[in-house]
Amino acid sequence: MSPPARPTEEPSPAPDTEEGGAKRQLFRRAGRHHHEASTKASRRPPTALSSKGKRLKTGRRRRPTFWRELPMLVVVALLLTFLIQTFLGRPYEIPSGSMEQTLHGCTGCTNDRVLVDKLSYRFGDPTPGDVIVFKAPDSWESSEASQTTRSGNPLIRGLQSLGSLIGLTPPDEKDLIKRVIATGGQTVACCDAQNRVTVDGKALNEPYVYYYPPGGPPVQTEFGPVKVPEGKLWVMGDSRNNSADSRVPGHGPVPVDNVIGKARFVILPPPRIKSIDDTNPQEVALSAPAMPSGVVPGAPLAFGVIGAIPLVALRRRSRSRRRGDGSIPGRAPGSDSVR
Repeated sequence: MSPPARPTEEPSPAPDTEEGGAKRQLFRRAGRHHHEASTKASRRPPTALSSKGKRLKTGRRRRPTFWRELPMLVVVALLLTFLIQTFLGRPYEIPSGSMEQTLHGCTGCTNDRVLVDKLSYRFGDPTPGDVIVFKAPDSWESSEASQTTRSGNPLIRGLQSLGSLIGLTPPDEKDLIKRVIATGGQTVACCDAQNRVTVDGKALNEPYVYYYPPGGPPVQTEFGPVKVPEGKLWVMGDSRNNSADSRVPGHGPVPVDNVIGKARFVILPPPRIKSIDDTNPQEVALSAPAMPSGVVPGAPLAFGVIGAIPLVALRRRSRSRRRGDGSIPGRAPGSDSVR
């Protein structure tokens, strides 16, 4: 009798080797990366195509380069320069020595350049003491005027006119700078016994007056009396014997409408940078009471000191009497006083 057959056993799977497990991990990672890449590609917008089927470039636009922006910057800068110099302020060169020593100017010298305020007189008129730049009236024939000779070449003349609008070249007009002495309705004359200019019969205090040595003796030229018409200004240079101003026959007062602006500061050359004095000579002179003839300046102060001496002595004597009584009115005996 044959033995019973044994059940057949299925072979157990062979254990994974290290090499096989590494390969499977690589395949899994590759599949995962492929899936992520396909997902991102599906989210991208479709590529734009031109009418000819060519692929168009997409992405951020490049910013304009400096050379593309340069013309716009130049135009804006010129426009701002024109607006500022037309309505706010503008530098001017002093053409002559008529305002020495307040302002310096001469032929062949490094002349002062002043900053002229054009805004102030839009809200008011010039006052005595102001140093103003104005367009010389047609009747004024003066070598002091700052005027540019235009070229005969039409192209160059056009460039010069354009430059004057933006301040690169001097304006095509006769510009002068003087100090306001009297305004409309006032009567100006020269001179009193001390060789001073008078306005409405009262002498002015003008510490800025200078006499140019080669111009002759330090004496002002007599004129007037002249009543200044309304709407006009009587102007004179600080260098009184070297200035062609309202005193010159044929010149006379200057219309207020011709005033360009008020000189505020000396801006060049650097060693002379300063503000320009605009003290009203009429207020300084008229505010001080007239002294009797023969009184030395400073005498009123001396008289006041002399008169105060007896009052101080009487006050000290009264204090000494109170101390002798041992009491002071209003205080308890023995109380301390603060001195």
